[in-house]
Amino acid sequence: MRFISTRNPADAVSGSTAVLSGLAPDGGLYVPESFPPVSMKEIEDMTALDYPERSARIMSLFFDELSYDELLSITTRAYSTFDGDPAPLVKLDGGLYVLELWHGKTHAFKDMALSVLPLLMTALKSKAGQKETCLIPVATSGDTGKAALEGFSGVEGTGVIVFYPDGGVSRTQRRQMVTTLGDNVSVIAVRGNFDDAQTAVKRAFGDEKLKEELKTLGCKMTGANSINLGRLAPQVAYYFSAYADLLAAGQIKAGDEVDFCVPTGNFGNILAGYYAYRMGLPVGTLICASNDNNVLSDFLATGVYSLDRPFIKTTSPSMDILVSSNLERLLFEFAGRDGAVVRGWMNELKDAGSYDIGAERLAEIRKKFRGGYALQSDYAETLAELYDEYGYLADPHTAVAFDVCASYRDGCVSDVPTVVVGTASPVKFAPAVLAALGEEVPDDDVKALRKMEELTAFPVPDSVYALFGMKERFNETIDPSDVPSAVAKFAEKLGERA
Repeated sequence: MRFISTRNPADAVSGSTAVLSGLAPDGGLYVPESFPPVSMKEIEDMTALDYPERSARIMSLFFDELSYDELLSITTRAYSTFDGDPAPLVKLDGGLYVLELWHGKTHAFKDMALSVLPLLMTALKSKAGQKETCLIPVATSGDTGKAALEGFSGVEGTGVIVFYPDGGVSRTQRRQMVTTLGDNVSVIAVRGNFDDAQTAVKRAFGDEKLKEELKTLGCKMTGANSINLGRLAPQVAYYFSAYADLLAAGQIKAGDEVDFCVPTGNFGNILAGYYAYRMGLPVGTLICASNDNNVLSDFLATGVYSLDRPFIKTTSPSMDILVSSNLERLLFEFAGRDGAVVRGWMNELKDAGSYDIGAERLAEIRKKFRGGYALQSDYAETLAELYDEYGYLADPHTAVAFDVCASYRDGCVSDVPTVVVGTASPVKFAPAVLAALGEEVPDDDVKALRKMEELTAFPVPDSVYALFGMKERFNETIDPSDVPSAVAKFAEKLGERA
């Protein structure tokens, strides 16, 4: 399969180039030249497969440089680090389910892709004969950072440097990052919010002076954020897996539609569901759930994407995002794959802070997507109601999705089954969970974890408790403008260690 840029579809590249480059040279995002079809018979066959086999089947449609056996080796190795089934589907009530994607080593859905990406990148790098060190700058709103650090730590020929918003992640998320072991990793706080960090990293990718400096050091930048196609392909697989599980359980018949409600900030997780639909999965409605930073739900209601709004810090920090990078990939499809149109919208966003796709395109998008948002007080109440009614403990991000899902289901007469995509374990947000349950929150994080565990019987892994006894290795804080120089310094250190 070949891949094209959302801003210049004329030039097609291989999977190796797409993954190892991250961003296209014109600043666009790589997308498949066409969507590989998956028949209903093939989906039914997945019911007999385990998760690594399902994932390898889907990924083989994107990366034909690698054989199915090579990809199966990658997915088997990646998901062997998970606690049991990597993507279990839990039935709550009637046609309501939750797809738990947080059983990996960092307890967040980012593990589903970032446990695969280092192995995929290494295999593609070998096929392409690339000798340079892959230097991976990552902007994180909380979960991507640790998942990337965990995935790439110790991987030969790579180095990952993570930038997170100072004060913009949970204490547990921060501890996970700054205690990471490994000689090829670094973590730096950035003054500002996630959008400031993400913008700075994107600018670093376009910094020609930096790229030349890295070249002399034997390094080449690539991405591990969801803008990298190597992140997106593994995510497509779990939508097919959820459908196969519903088939296997007799909850649906082959061809029945299923709705998915996805909490999202950068739009990558829900975009993977749209790609699954384009490949043949019977997806009904994709419900985009936002928190107080409701730029996506406003866009899906009006067709206008505007940054003229306050940035709000919430107890669902991984969704505290105003610039949703992966939306560009969706816009590309609904712009008739016209790169000039997409480029124009992105320039308008950069220069004027907004763009308007028009009523006609919005109407087409709304045939498949709906948007909604939940304020912090609302999703805290939903979290408590879920626990009271079902004994199900959700983290704040997943609670956002349940809140939006309830509003959507109340407003329609459809009896289509709905899968809420669960994105993180409650152990990462114990203080917020306790507060939502009406409990007094201890100042000490370990005490908060123990109290949550005692109150709810939700098991907290020993590895999470251990975080708070580990030494912090990284405590640097910089301005966004200093990101390029931080990347260059990190490259120099990688060279010294080589």
